[in-house]
Amino acid sequence: MQQLLAVAIDLVAITVLILGIYFPRHRRRDLVAAYIGVNVGVVAVSMVLGSAAIGAGLGLGLFGVLSIIRLRSREIEQHEVAYYFASLALGLIAGLGSDLGWIAGALMGLIVGAMFLADHPRLLHRYRQQTVVLDRAVSDAAELDRALEEVLGGRVHRADVKRLDLVNDTTVVDVRYEVARDGDRRREPRERVADSGRASLAEVRS
Repeated sequence: MQQLLAVAIDLVAITVLILGIYFPRHRRRDLVAAYIGVNVGVVAVSMVLGSAAIGAGLGLGLFGVLSIIRLRSREIEQHEVAYYFASLALGLIAGLGSDLGWIAGALMGLIVGAMFLADHPRLLHRYRQQTVVLDRAVSDAAELDRALEEVLGGRVHRADVKRLDLVNDTTVVDVRYEVARDGDRRREPRERVADSGRASLAEVRS
């Protein structure tokens, strides 16, 4: 009875995690089937392993094997890997931890809650990471930061040059930056227009 209750809690948890949190935020339908399939498969296998004396060791081995599986057909992002781990953990807890009773349910709730908060759109929402290709070779760090901030419209915190091509005059940079606030973005065009207006008046007077 406790095992069936753990499976029911797992199904509710994986549904909330994938259909309630992941899909509304990231909209990848193909990974919905992958996450749910991995979770249900792990539950079924771990329930069988849990009936054996060496079930716990095999369960940990299963977790280790499945955790290194990568999709070769299409690359997945780091946050999507986190959802894979969460799906695996939910399945293993439901299959091997049914004797824990409410503790198993609390652990599954903890996993879903942690993913909800850690992947929330408003958490550090102005920070970005991007690979940028500049149409000129820039070797000076200060000049590179200025060029990136002009292109990205934000404050550069870290810029790692991946390739400096002096022949083709390009620079490939991995950038960690913070986008400007909406208020700053609205003020920026006005300041540029005002500056250009003052420059025009200066030219006319001269």
